[in-house]
Amino acid sequence: MFVLGIDPGLSRCGYGCVAKGPGGLSAVAAGVLTSDPKDGVPHRLAGLRADLSALIRELRPDTVVVERIFFRSNARTAMSVGQASGIALLTAVEQGCQVAEYTAAEVKLAVTGYGNATKEQVQEMVARLVRLEKLPRPPDAADALALAICHLGAAPWGREKALLA
Repeated sequence: MFVLGIDPGLSRCGYGCVAKGPGGLSAVAAGVLTSDPKDGVPHRLAGLRADLSALIRELRPDTVVVERIFFRSNARTAMSVGQASGIALLTAVEQGCQVAEYTAAEVKLAVTGYGNATKEQVQEMVARLVRLEKLPRPPDAADALALAICHLGAAPWGREKALLA
């Protein structure tokens, strides 16, 4: 089973595809899609949609997981991330994929066992869970891999540990 995680952003949109097989989890692909801030928002969103469409066609994931946006401040960032999130959700559905959403806290809890884990802690656990020799970088790609891992239930002990605490 292949799951593609998307960490939405207009300037930097992280993606990470994880496969679950008999031998466990493995990272299939990870990276960041970027757009030029000098371009207008409509053109940047159109470019993101085209890039995500091509990525989904290439990787053919069973499910696309998008980070559910939750902001307490900075409305400007929330707006652009929300727009990118909408494009990711729309594109996944158009490509015929199942779609799931998780908040950052849900992902951190599933991957590290702690809902307030740092970026570095998430990167370290992602590397362990998909057996990477180096920490996944940039953080947007690591977050996208973590979304895919969360959906696959690769770290159910993290949820159980939190429930027992």
